[in-house]
Amino acid sequence: MLPCICMRTTIEIRDEQRIALAAIAAKRGLRGYSEVVREAIDAYLADAQGEDLDALLSLRGSLAPDQADALERRIAQTWSSWQMSS
Repeated sequence: MLPCICMRTTIEIRDEQRIALAAIAAKRGLRGYSEVVREAIDAYLADAQGEDLDALLSLRGSLAPDQADALERRIAQTWSSWQMSS
């Protein structure tokens, strides 16, 4: 297995999901549940492999730099006005 060159990110999960992940990790002798989450994502992506995912992944790098910058600005503007549920 290749070493993980990982990116830290934040996800929102329900409390019962966090508890279940922590229990699975503890049962395996792990300090945290990152490895369990990575395995779940790998399994999900393995199931999702197909034309749709391949088509989406093939779009990587298809925007010109100015188009990518404009899109990122629009996304940031949208997120800044996003109503968060409590």
